[in-house]
Amino acid sequence: MVDEAGALLMDPEAIAADASRHPVLRDLVRVARLDITESLRARWFALYTLVFGGIIALLFAFGLTESRILGFLGLSRLLVTYIQLCMAILPIFVLVTTVRSVAGDREAGVLEYLLSLPVSLAGWYWGRILGRLAVVFLPVFLAMAGGAAWAELRGIPVPWTLFAVYTALLAALAWCFLGIAMWISSVARSVDAAQGAAFVVWLFLVLFLDLILLGVLVQQQVSATSIVAIALANPLQSFRIAAMLLFDPNLVLLGPSAFVILDAFGREGFLAWAVGYPVALGTLAASLGFWIFRTRDLP
Repeated sequence: MVDEAGALLMDPEAIAADASRHPVLRDLVRVARLDITESLRARWFALYTLVFGGIIALLFAFGLTESRILGFLGLSRLLVTYIQLCMAILPIFVLVTTVRSVAGDREAGVLEYLLSLPVSLAGWYWGRILGRLAVVFLPVFLAMAGGAAWAELRGIPVPWTLFAVYTALLAALAWCFLGIAMWISSVARSVDAAQGAAFVVWLFLVLFLDLILLGVLVQQQVSATSIVAIALANPLQSFRIAAMLLFDPNLVLLGPSAFVILDAFGREGFLAWAVGYPVALGTLAASLGFWIFRTRDLP
């Protein structure tokens, strides 16, 4: 696999074809292609694709497109259920599979070999991120698109605006946890340490969705505005509220805290926050990981 990676990165035809491009962009494209090729052969990718494809199949099998809940029916009901399941599955899958990127190559002793090839550090690092983004997001999107195509064939109305917003939310969530995973991978010295840290991060964010956060802060008599601000710093919480907002414009399920959120953001403003904040957080985490990777491993 290492020799194959080296051959791909040193492919004379690829280098000649990309000679007119910026060197970093050229390296980024080649490394992304290499990472996609490796991921497509991995067993975890087959399982990952099967999980999301299976979710859509099961939701259709159980007839969610035919159900009506609070006036919410058709493919909209299926998408709501699907995105709630994605919130539980997507982050942990992204974290566990991505934290091996730098830590795994370092532990296997192939990192020095790969970086001795004619490829820039920035091209290698960001190419790995973009390649992994394509791998982790496409199965999620294709499963959802397959559901929409099947609905069209059966004459079920497809809420394309809702579909587009859900796609943006899922892409932002994937990028956020991808950046966090690359930061963890750059810091950790072993695969075991990286995977353990990834699980702790995921568990921390899940625990702080509602139960722990609200219980502790309410006991301390913290103001409602501060509680909401802390809650929205959690990308999972922002994602969850945005998903609720799409079928519950008044956020009735959130109770009084909905007034604080809607007064501060408004509906469109909060959807913009739910997409923009995870992207910014993921970019910041990935950039910090690159700085650590460049200064610690290759001073």
